[in-house]
Amino acid sequence: MATPTLEKAEAGFADSPYITVTFRIRRFNPEISDEATWQDFQVEIDPKERVLDGLHKIKWELDGSLTFRRSCAHGICGSDAMRINGKNRLACKTLIKDLNPEKPITVEAIKGLTVLKDLVVDMDPFFQAYRDVMPFLVTKGNEPTRERLQSAEDRERFDDTTKCILCAACTSSCPVFWNDGQYFGPAAIVNAHRFIFDSRDEAGEQRLEILNDKDGVWRCRTTFNCTDACPRGIEVTKAIQEVKRALITRRF
Repeated sequence: MATPTLEKAEAGFADSPYITVTFRIRRFNPEISDEATWQDFQVEIDPKERVLDGLHKIKWELDGSLTFRRSCAHGICGSDAMRINGKNRLACKTLIKDLNPEKPITVEAIKGLTVLKDLVVDMDPFFQAYRDVMPFLVTKGNEPTRERLQSAEDRERFDDTTKCILCAACTSSCPVFWNDGQYFGPAAIVNAHRFIFDSRDEAGEQRLEILNDKDGVWRCRTTFNCTDACPRGIEVTKAIQEVKRALITRRF
């Protein structure tokens, strides 16, 4: 761990937890150049703080043109997914001290989606795939007079896939998605899974047929990148395999 700066020591802050960390950020501004470049920023920061805190310091104190998405800053909204030291993570959940801060911390936009500026990507294709799998409860008949009841066991069947926050970390970590943006991607399949196995829903067959398409679940190569990248701990690969199994077994 780096030592506090001389200025801080002379000011009587020799025990300060702050260290100097280099943030190496991949910058892209289409109004300036068609090529992305790397830019280093030196930031004084407590290693117990998060990468998002470091990005805030850069934007607020060093370079106001740095562009990135963030909202809740507590791992719920999913808006600050980015590649940090080569892995998809949420900047608001990634602590500086867990990244070996003695070396530069690299930050870049997630892969597979068009970069609009700096760390901001075009999420429209991602959300279109999400919409295409009908991520909502579908029922028939008259409007119910009371809540649609469900047993704890039935609810547990799809509990894991209800945790998705649509951060795109899983989809943008998928090699198949990098090479072909037509693939629905893990996040869309996870959200289809959530309703396919919901005992109250009546559109499971329709969703399975959508995912049986050439750009659906059969494109998955089971590399587990998506499961490793999920900040919510969802067993994404397992969910995809369960959808595949449902497609096979429904024919017998």
